[in-house]
Amino acid sequence: MGSKIFVNLAVKDLPRSIAFWKSLGYGFNAQFTDDTAACLVFGDDAYAMLLTHAKFKEFSPNPVCDTARNTEVLVALSCESKADVMEKTKKALAAGAHRYSEPKDFGFMYQDSFQDLDGHVWELFYMDEAAIPK
Repeated sequence: MGSKIFVNLAVKDLPRSIAFWKSLGYGFNAQFTDDTAACLVFGDDAYAMLLTHAKFKEFSPNPVCDTARNTEVLVALSCESKADVMEKTKKALAAGAHRYSEPKDFGFMYQDSFQDLDGHVWELFYMDEAAIPK
């Protein structure tokens, strides 16, 4: 049995963050969502817990990262196709995200990226495993 991953991220405005991710087509697990946290579902084994700063501080031994000055984490998220990467990035930018790098096409892999409303870095990618150089 494989592991599930839950990435915990501090957010300044939980309702705004929920609306942002919903605009990209993602849903939330209501069982683990309240006024202080929301369980963002990427798939059967991948989740992000969006936590208010106060809630995040309950779990972290360190202060909340100032993402305007420091990079907290780089999260790579696979997509169904190159078009899916492009569409999700377009929606993210329209919903208030910021581009920090231009898209990259490696032939076998296409990648685009953005910083979300709280400055977390997301790299969306599609990889065609059949086209990976041997």
